[in-house]
Amino acid sequence: MDFRVLGPVEVLDRRTGTYAAPSGAKQRALLGALVVRAGQVLPAERLIHELWGDRPPPGAANALHAHVARLRRLLRRAAGEDWISTRATGYTLGRPAARTDAHRFQDLSSKGRGTLAADPVRGAQLLGDALALWRGPALAGSGQGPLCAREAERLEELRLTTLETLYEARLRSGRHAEAARELERLTARHPVRERLYDLLMLALYRCGRQAEALGVYERARRRLVDELGVEPGPALRGRMEAILHHAPSLSAPDPDATLHELGGAIARLGLRIETLAREQQELIRRLEGLTSGVTGQGPPVEGGHLLEQGADVEG
Repeated sequence: MDFRVLGPVEVLDRRTGTYAAPSGAKQRALLGALVVRAGQVLPAERLIHELWGDRPPPGAANALHAHVARLRRLLRRAAGEDWISTRATGYTLGRPAARTDAHRFQDLSSKGRGTLAADPVRGAQLLGDALALWRGPALAGSGQGPLCAREAERLEELRLTTLETLYEARLRSGRHAEAARELERLTARHPVRERLYDLLMLALYRCGRQAEALGVYERARRRLVDELGVEPGPALRGRMEAILHHAPSLSAPDPDATLHELGGAIARLGLRIETLAREQQELIRRLEGLTSGVTGQGPPVEGGHLLEQGADVEG
């Protein structure tokens, strides 16, 4: 079974490809909390607070027990087995390694960041695959309890960071005009994300639109001052100064130069492998020669008779 939290919480039976989702807000909040803390026992009091906040209804413990029973039946129908375990102090989703789309998102995002410098095209593909797992806001419809709210906030920040890294990869791949168009939209949607403004300024500059890039800085400064009461940070100010002075660091990487460097590294690696192979063969020949020399000598002989190991010659 897969648990999906990058959007409304639901479960997927991988054997049949069928989905199941809790029908009510309390059921969604309960499942979301159990998935977020999979493998850990959640005390009943904490789950009650997650579902009803600071004003639980009379008989909240019995109501929680009823919600758990309904959710247990849902998961049993979806997977044919019991996923929720009852403990003395609370409940647990009994498998700490429960698969979630959030885990896959983080894994693909990490691989994309790791590939970015050496292969930005591959890095962009991995980052795009990670973002494609999202179906809406994380844990949508699971209420505003502290467990689900904190996890949703954490995942949303990771999503935005991954999105920013995706556009960095596209700029490294030479897709400046495309990136500029999409970053215009993203800065409007996320008006206080300085990294998005920074990437947009770089994309515009590489498209030969220096004045527009400087205009983006002024727009970012106004939004940050109006909404947060702060000036742009050093990274954004540094980008503005670099654009004013046409800093060489702003130039797009040369794909041909990168390929040439990669080809040279591959060639050097091939020569090294050939050298190691020759050295290995020479070592094998020497070992074979030593072995055959020892074998050819045979046991020692005295007066036409073979001497036994440890025999007394004088006697």
